[in-house]
Amino acid sequence: MTTVINTPGGQSDSGFGSVLGVILAIALVVLFFVYALPALRGNDKPATNAVTIPLPSTDSSNNGSSN
Repeated sequence: MTTVINTPGGQSDSGFGSVLGVILAIALVVLFFVYALPALRGNDKPATNAVTIPLPSTDSSNNGSSN
């Protein structure tokens, strides 16, 4: 009599882990180019386009008060 051993097949993989890994790798590459590469090249200088607002004068001779 022949003995037949039925081994169960492996679990089917939906590929979700691979897709998630690819998305994570792409996100890391994008973050590298946005933040790390400019910092390594020294292009992280702050912007110098500041707005200067004139302050009111502190001259007390023309403030409308009578002494």
